[in-house]
Amino acid sequence: QVQLVESGGGLVQPGGSLRLSCAASGSIFRINVMGWYRQAPGKERELVAIATSGGSTVYADSVKGRFTISRDNAKNTVYLQMNSLKPEDTAVYSCNLLVLNQEYWGKGTLVTVSS
Repeated sequence: QVQLVESGGGLVQPGGSLRLSCAASGSIFRINVMGWYRQAPGKERELVAIATSGGSTVYADSVKGRFTISRDNAKNTVYLQMNSLKPEDTAVYSCNLLVLNQEYWGKGTLVTVSS
């Protein structure tokens, strides 16, 4: 059974930084896509950033230049470094794993950007 466990959320002031981590456990085929989505109150879930096991990345326009996604394939872990955070980045951030046409989700971690 594949499980995703996120960590690193919290409260940060505007302009601050946070780093999210997501570790996947279980039997995971080496070719996969891991990434982050977020859902703000009253809004639909949206893609933040994804990274393939081959090293390709995709970012939402709203986070380009501020967020960086990275992976440690040996550890099946994906990271999201978030800099220059804005109040509109406040959301529940969820980790996603897409492997062999199966999709898995973490429980999510809350990021609150507020002074």
